[in-house]
Amino acid sequence: MRILVTGFEPFGGEPSNPSEAAVQRLAELGVPGAALRTLILPTCFDGALERAVAAVRAAEAEIVLGVGLAGGRAGLSLERVAVNLDDARLPDNDGAQPIDRPVVEGGPAAYFTRLPVKRMAAAVRAAGLEASISNSAGSFVCNHLFYGLCYLAETSLPSLRAGFVHIPWSPEQAAGKNAASLDPAAAARGLQAALAVLAAGTDVADPAIAEGALA
Repeated sequence: MRILVTGFEPFGGEPSNPSEAAVQRLAELGVPGAALRTLILPTCFDGALERAVAAVRAAEAEIVLGVGLAGGRAGLSLERVAVNLDDARLPDNDGAQPIDRPVVEGGPAAYFTRLPVKRMAAAVRAAGLEASISNSAGSFVCNHLFYGLCYLAETSLPSLRAGFVHIPWSPEQAAGKNAASLDPAAAARGLQAALAVLAAGTDVADPAIAEGALA
């Protein structure tokens, strides 16, 4: 199983991004049964998706999983829906702040991931970490990447499955914010557990259990 996992550089004035640290740690851990590649992307609407697409093609990836920061959330949030909307509440690292702009002009309003997110969430919990299914990946660069990769899979690479996971602030970032946090090394273990489900090659439907959430 050829898997590509991406993280993001720091943004919004933060000195670090836990998704970058978690993905780097995941690269050290590896995923049993998988040929794993990782990539750290700029937090920019113009460039992040293009670099990820090039890496997917170069690696001939069967799975691509984006990882990003969602400060305020607890545990790993496995995203189920990518929407065709850029609506940035703050500028990206290039200073761009698109408002009410489609990710792909003329593309579908949304895509559902084809990854078994409920089984993946269960695997994360079995590893001793908190996990949930999210129905909103936001409208910043994370969602831009998620939608663009789903579009790639649907229009050009039918053997590709795309997904996205949000992780919380690191403990250092959460200090003084009265918010949930997770050490990036722990997040990496959760990502490893989730990806091990895919590497096992059991391509079956998710169980019919309630996992819905607004965010």
